[in-house]
Amino acid sequence: MRILLTNDDGVHAAGLHAARRALARIGEVFVVAPERPRSAVGHSITLHKPLRLTAVALPDGAEGYACNGTPADCVALGYEVVMGGRCDLVVSGINAGANLGWDVVYSGTVAGAREGAVIGIPSLAVSLCLPENVAVGTLSFEPTAAFIGQVATCIQQHRLPPNVLLNINIPYRPDASVLPIAITRQGRREYVNRIAVREDPYGRPYYWLGGSVRPEEPEPGSDVYAVQHGAISITPIHLDMTAYSLMEALQSWNWEPFHVEGAKP
Repeated sequence: MRILLTNDDGVHAAGLHAARRALARIGEVFVVAPERPRSAVGHSITLHKPLRLTAVALPDGAEGYACNGTPADCVALGYEVVMGGRCDLVVSGINAGANLGWDVVYSGTVAGAREGAVIGIPSLAVSLCLPENVAVGTLSFEPTAAFIGQVATCIQQHRLPPNVLLNINIPYRPDASVLPIAITRQGRREYVNRIAVREDPYGRPYYWLGGSVRPEEPEPGSDVYAVQHGAISITPIHLDMTAYSLMEALQSWNWEPFHVEGAKP
């Protein structure tokens, strides 16, 4: 397998390096990741400045590339430039933190995998869900990385349908020997108190985006519910975001043809 590996935590992130080591056991891995953390950039692409690839040495001596763009940029450049258009699988992660429910709208990790699906390559995003009191620097990503290898092998055997990616969230359970697998739907995960107002030394206001997850009971069958109950969540995500259930109702809204002023009859 020829595997393209990216993330949104940056090319120096421990989760990326653990994923590379695990995937190297089953295929040839090409690392193209942001030169710095690019969390929550969504599926943005860079159109206003040149993109560059810089060769970097990874901790185990392997070579990768740092990109000055977003995760989606990394996948586009990785596929076209680094891999010459020959790629069997795109993996984005391992992210240090959950990407559950509505997080997928903002997530750079998920966007990396989504860009792979846009190109037409089987893709997956992988996140390790951390409690607030766990420091990233104390973590071992190796168990999560081993699971990525299992998923990659399954995808190689069974394939994914076009325009679909897998969003995988793994709960942090250092004392668990076995984690069940749950095939889930995207749940609800809403943030509250998102804007914190601060004041600089000159008395001018500035704003910090963040917030906390609204405490609510997740629905059974959702990714949020699965992780909360100690299971690995695997959610298939389709590129088609059409709300089909609303289409018939929209037809009944008594639409009238729109006449543009000044247009010739």
